[in-house]
Amino acid sequence: MTGADIDPQGFGNAAADYAAHRAGFPKATFDRLATFGIGQAGQRVVDLGTGTGTLARQFAARGAVVTGIDPDIRLMRQGAELAKAAGVEVIWQEGTAEDTGLRTAETDAVTAGQCWHWFNRPTAIAEARRVLKPATGRLAILHFDWLPLPGNAVAATEALIETHNPAWNMGGGTGLWPQWIPDVQAGGFTDVETFSFDVAVPYSRTSWRGRIRASAGITALDAEATSAFDQALATLLRHDFPSEPLLLPHRVWGMVATAPR
Repeated sequence: MTGADIDPQGFGNAAADYAAHRAGFPKATFDRLATFGIGQAGQRVVDLGTGTGTLARQFAARGAVVTGIDPDIRLMRQGAELAKAAGVEVIWQEGTAEDTGLRTAETDAVTAGQCWHWFNRPTAIAEARRVLKPATGRLAILHFDWLPLPGNAVAATEALIETHNPAWNMGGGTGLWPQWIPDVQAGGFTDVETFSFDVAVPYSRTSWRGRIRASAGITALDAEATSAFDQALATLLRHDFPSEPLLLPHRVWGMVATAPR
């Protein structure tokens, strides 16, 4: 891993929190992807916007040959440490979803977890199409989102983020992303299928604070503003949500499509 630190969303500034506190996709995600032939042993998988490799490491554990692509080497350094601790091997390569630097038509599966909204989507689709094997390569766009429900800690946290960062406009999500379907269809991909399921993720109050420090609404703030927010969140959780662990609802959503001939 070489090159400059590039991080337009600021996630690299919170790389340690990102690695320690952001829950990875649950095992059921990979079981579901396996039914589409994604992540098989020996398969070449490219994970776009890999960050700390929450997808890449799981595919590697299943025997795939995985290349993680990200513009920020700080996140990938954290991912490399996690991969080493897990006893799995991932190839970490600086690049972007729009320009991976990989060879044409040699990849079995391209994945993008929690990141498609950050890309220049038409260019990323064209790049995925270029690197995938024609007619057999698969593209999977995946999300794993918290769910703000009335009265829960997620909704209270989102309200606090909006107080400290009025420019943040990503709250109130449903965890469903059908708007990506036209992207893949415009790129000529076929056999489009989607799936979703819900899970409850346990967080301690401390780990939830770390998770939120590594979210887009807070990584955009400077250090002083981040500290002020973190202390406010600690107070809110201690007063309003004293029981641990916090069982916070999340939704996995995925879309799988086949590369054109």
